[in-house]
Amino acid sequence: MTWEVVIGLEVHVQLNTESKIFSGSATSFGAEPNAHASLIDLGMPGVLPVLNEGVVRRAICFGLGIDAEISQRSVFARKNYFYPDLPKGYQISQMDHPIVGKGHIDITLDDGTVKRVGITRAHLEEDAGKSLHENFSGMTGIDLNRAGTPLLEIVSEPEMCSAKEAVAYAKAIHALIRYLDISDGNMAEGSMRCDCNVSINRPGQPMGTRREIKNVNSFKFIEKAIDSEINWQIDELESGRSIHQATVLYDVAKNETRAMRSKEEANDYRYFPDPDLLPVVIDDATLEAIRASLPELPAAKRARFESEMELSAYDAHVLTASRDLADFFEATVTTAGGVTAAKPAANWVTGELLAALNKAELDIAQSPISPAQLGGLLLRIGDNTISGKIAKQVFASLFAGDGTSADEIIERDGLKQETDTGAIEALIAQIIADNAAQVEQYRASDENKQAKLFGFFVGQAMKASRGKANPAVLNELLKRKLHEA
Repeated sequence: MTWEVVIGLEVHVQLNTESKIFSGSATSFGAEPNAHASLIDLGMPGVLPVLNEGVVRRAICFGLGIDAEISQRSVFARKNYFYPDLPKGYQISQMDHPIVGKGHIDITLDDGTVKRVGITRAHLEEDAGKSLHENFSGMTGIDLNRAGTPLLEIVSEPEMCSAKEAVAYAKAIHALIRYLDISDGNMAEGSMRCDCNVSINRPGQPMGTRREIKNVNSFKFIEKAIDSEINWQIDELESGRSIHQATVLYDVAKNETRAMRSKEEANDYRYFPDPDLLPVVIDDATLEAIRASLPELPAAKRARFESEMELSAYDAHVLTASRDLADFFEATVTTAGGVTAAKPAANWVTGELLAALNKAELDIAQSPISPAQLGGLLLRIGDNTISGKIAKQVFASLFAGDGTSADEIIERDGLKQETDTGAIEALIAQIIADNAAQVEQYRASDENKQAKLFGFFVGQAMKASRGKANPAVLNELLKRKLHEA
């Protein structure tokens, strides 16, 4: 019998305010340990938290972005537990009254279908510090720079059925927070990390016991960790053992999940409203002002790319995967002449450019080629100044920084396409004279054989012209000459 998999994700997003959620300490990454830890962050007696308004605005932006219910009155609570990097002995979070209620986000699966995943809630809280184990023999170092950094915890419904769906969901959340500019989403620096809740059950049976994989910080590891946990749970149940609710860690080196502690329930944390913080009340005018400030979101941008630019659903999906990529594409289209250049621009951005960036291990924001340079290249392809083959040569020069524009490289390297029919006719005459046997064979063959031989003559002609002959003109003149008696 098969197993059904049920997955829910809790995504923790660090919001990109310059200061922390309840103190004026900086949130910048990479400072010396404990350099950004104030008396408030350290939980010293007599200090009081003050809510950062920018954190609230960013949470509302996210809620509007997932078409969620926005709570115009939300409450902060104390979540009590002991951990060495939690100096107060409690974490300020939201329990019963989160700022963002039920919403949803759409994900695109491998087969192109779209699945809607419900989001239960998104609540604000402060991050904890960080325990450091490297370079400490027999000891643990505590860095409280991260303590108090604003977090938005996004809790999905348990509606994903595979590791690939979970990754698609995490990528959709990542794209949205970047579009909204509420977080840099840098998973390597911990700006976005995921807790993955996984359970299995037989078809038609109640949901199984879940285990939570903590703090997974890359899309690749989300997939590997969930698949590892699914396989472990199947092995346990098929061997007659039972699953116990637990919090587990994913061991990258061993590609396995390992139990860390039994899973806590909400009542274990003894939540109660924080007496130092008033309820957060959002008036209608503030809510509407934030709504009006939202940028075009991924789903709307995809729809516009398909309708106005006549791109395929696949191209639109790839090009809107990140705001930086979508902006690069649109700027390229503008430079290349507008909507009529959309399809060739999409082909070059999703093909040649992304392949080159991937090989160089660069992000689109680090592209050596600007939209203006790529758009200029497309203009020269469109007006037949260069062929597609020569364009790839020009692209490589631009990517390597060997030239400031397509026009400069074409002029400097003598790459302009030959369109003069007299020159091309002379070149064809020479090719026919040099290959008399193949010409006779061509003229004596049927259409199928002629098609293969025609490719030979085209190759010879392009070689003789060093790739500069206009392919359309060349093909037309060559075909005419080959059929002449």
